[in-house]
Amino acid sequence: MTKSEMSRTAHTASAGQEQESAVVVDGLHRRFGGPTGFEAVRGVSFTVERGEVFALLGTNGAGKTSTLEVVEGLSKPTKGRVSILGLDPVADRWAVRPRIGIMLQQGGFPSDLTVTETAKMWAGTLSRPRPVDEALEMVDLAQRATVVVKSLSGGERRRLDLALALMNRPDVLFLDEPTTGLDPESRRNTWRLIGDIVAGGAAVVLTTHYLEEAEELADRLAIMHNGRIVTTGTPTDIAADYPSTIAFGLPEGQSASELPVIAGCQVAQSEPKVVLHTDQLQASLSELLSWANARGVSLTALQARTASLEEAFLAVADAGDDRDSSQQATHHVA
Repeated sequence: MTKSEMSRTAHTASAGQEQESAVVVDGLHRRFGGPTGFEAVRGVSFTVERGEVFALLGTNGAGKTSTLEVVEGLSKPTKGRVSILGLDPVADRWAVRPRIGIMLQQGGFPSDLTVTETAKMWAGTLSRPRPVDEALEMVDLAQRATVVVKSLSGGERRRLDLALALMNRPDVLFLDEPTTGLDPESRRNTWRLIGDIVAGGAAVVLTTHYLEEAEELADRLAIMHNGRIVTTGTPTDIAADYPSTIAFGLPEGQSASELPVIAGCQVAQSEPKVVLHTDQLQASLSELLSWANARGVSLTALQARTASLEEAFLAVADAGDDRDSSQQATHHVA
């Protein structure tokens, strides 16, 4: 590509960036092994805005990493469109790569280099790197600067991964399981750091198996299963699609069959404790307590809570497993 062609491409990209989301994924497919091979990603679509954290969740093998590899420009899509800051991450890699940071599930560092030497080597590949000392300080590795990589703990290596991903001050940051192996304090520090980066206007695409992490960090998220996005929205909105829970114990001699019939409430478990599912938590709880007070019944270890992201995630996984089993059975009969 000539300089004039690069200039025109950059000008067009700049105009498009003002209108387009930081990340656009539209109808993405990724197949391994040719036309008849395994399809790991099956029509995935989502967008990520500047100043937003988007979490991609799913069971093992759901297609998260395969999706990220295409979005990051590490692999070509079999079908569909990906745009990063208005650019194609493969065709326009020369323009995209300096503006993104990537933290893979596993980093590969020369084991005999020190932390500082590793960071300097990486900085040498970047056009506008942060100072090495600043990058290491951001992830609390400054005190380990002279330690060789092979002597780092697993959590420290993950923090070094993050330091290198942040070194070029990315506009879009991809984090694949960023806090695996971190202790609780380091995990919280990483969360704060990600929050600071987003506050500065960067877009973050995150995959994680820690649902608490997704609830803490994500503005929006999508749950994948079997190569497809099953549900998407804010953590609160996704959890709100599932019933709330009331759990308690009854005194000896009291049976769950004596409980009142509460509209919109179902008994999910009756022994050894009673578990009720309801779409109207406050109304159901009020009616239950009125019944207990009127009869002098003590409800022990009473708990009432709205649905959690974990419950929504497990429901998606269970429903997906049921669909997969049904499809396999139908195929077998056919």
